[in-house]
Amino acid sequence: MLQSKHSEAFLAVAETGSFEQAAMLLNITASAVTLRLQTLEKQLGQVLIIRERPCKVTQAGQEVLLFLQHHRLMEQNLIQNLQGQSSQSQFFKLNIATNADSLVTWLLPTIQHTLLTEKIVIDLKIDDQTQTHHLLEAGLVNACISTESKPMKGCEAIHLGTMSYRMVATPNFIHTYFQHGIQRETLRHIPAVIFNDKDHVHAEVLQHVFGLMPSSYPCHFIPSATSFVDAILLDLGYGMVPKMQIQKELATGQLLEIMPKARTDLHLYWHHWKQQSKQLEKLTLDLIHNTQSILD
Repeated sequence: MLQSKHSEAFLAVAETGSFEQAAMLLNITASAVTLRLQTLEKQLGQVLIIRERPCKVTQAGQEVLLFLQHHRLMEQNLIQNLQGQSSQSQFFKLNIATNADSLVTWLLPTIQHTLLTEKIVIDLKIDDQTQTHHLLEAGLVNACISTESKPMKGCEAIHLGTMSYRMVATPNFIHTYFQHGIQRETLRHIPAVIFNDKDHVHAEVLQHVFGLMPSSYPCHFIPSATSFVDAILLDLGYGMVPKMQIQKELATGQLLEIMPKARTDLHLYWHHWKQQSKQLEKLTLDLIHNTQSILD
């Protein structure tokens, strides 16, 4: 049986990356944190933390970390279900995983009213839309926005709608690089703008249409939904952007669609545990209702 004070010490070190910060968080000495962690490691027969700056979690420690985080989230849900909220706050906390494009375009305006009226605060985890459901599976979030259509065991998946993506560039970029059209060999020497190495939308389009592998052309990685568009506007490259994010730029001619064949529609789904708090149930109902007029 894992003792709470030993688990708390491990969680604090793993999440802060420092024995000193963990000690401040737990209001004990750093030596007490060390002793508790050593006791837990001895009990489990595994090294959980690599003592570096910052501290790193071992593979065994990662398993323990996911278990404890899941247990903590389940405990928070139980308290909220029974008491309505935690004793420390009048607000309800929900952990939600979303892709960056949904966050920068439609998510917050869609749930604003519910957050205010139901006194909900949200802890958002950002990941690629193909990966967010793994955070739900690990018990790190209460719900997620994902392109995965099939619900996991114990969960429900509800179709929200689609986000339409367009391949765009500035007129100046097009004049510089695409004077003679867009061809396979040309694309091998022209920089693309991609969100991060988990973002496969751009790569899948070029592979499907032109047979180009991701390693065969230069690209910028810009892991910010707003700076991503800024990079394209600054002529750093061309890229796939949600149409709803650049409606003004398309209307004014600041950005032009360069490859109609690249048009991609991503179906988005709202995943949540079947057993959910009243607050998450209300958020779910409002989210589904509101997205009907926003997403295609």
